[in-house]
Amino acid sequence: MYQMTPWVTRLLVANIAIYFVLGSLGGLGNAIANALVFRPGSVLQTPWTPLTYMFLHGGFGHLFGNMIGLFFFGPRLEQRLGTKGFLTLYFAAGMGGAFFESVLALFVGPVSMVGASAGVFGVLAGFAYFWPRETIILFPIPIPIQAWILVSVYVVWSLYAGLNSSVGGGVAHFAHLGGAVVGLAYLWWEDRKRGAAKREFQRAMQAPSDGGGFVTERSTIERWKGISIDALHELNREEVERLLLKAKSNGAGSLTQSERAFMDRMAAS
Repeated sequence: MYQMTPWVTRLLVANIAIYFVLGSLGGLGNAIANALVFRPGSVLQTPWTPLTYMFLHGGFGHLFGNMIGLFFFGPRLEQRLGTKGFLTLYFAAGMGGAFFESVLALFVGPVSMVGASAGVFGVLAGFAYFWPRETIILFPIPIPIQAWILVSVYVVWSLYAGLNSSVGGGVAHFAHLGGAVVGLAYLWWEDRKRGAAKREFQRAMQAPSDGGGFVTERSTIERWKGISIDALHELNREEVERLLLKAKSNGAGSLTQSERAFMDRMAAS
């Protein structure tokens, strides 16, 4: 069953509200937007723009396309990654898109950027990372396609269109490419860290403590107690509370391997 999540909702509201508020202010709105647009050549004078450009859009169609992508792919990813992981991926992808477009600007000349596309491409890439064979129905033509194929096509097209100005159409294709690449790189790096932490945990569990038990049993529960429950999605919050109660009552060893992995992921978020 589809369920919205807190930060996807906030991002949707923020983008839509900013679009209509700036549009209603006329010349003043244009002046504000102009100060928030990302321009690689003046980023040292306007260092906030690699972030603020993500909340501006060039028209309603631009806004609608980005928000529909965030609406459909964001909630499931936020549930999987938690608040910290989801926001890190989204904004890292957005700023990564700005960086990729800046590199292209060195060869094609000055550019300016607006839109949440890079962040949304990072979300789409993250969705394909976890659910590569999930079938997606393309809008508006009802064509079914697996998530990994869709992302692969987008990446190849963004690279091609970004290098060929004749087909670029004024779209920041390298920003799309950067968002997908940075999103995937972030998830790959997080998986590496979790894998290293798991191996370290397994080694520690095999080492006896001076009290005859395992030091990690107590320290693991203490680490889990530090999970910021209020920041979690409702579904994750209920599961953390249930497993934490189980660990306190019966010890961390009473949790299954998948339950421990879930708690470790929440503690790392």
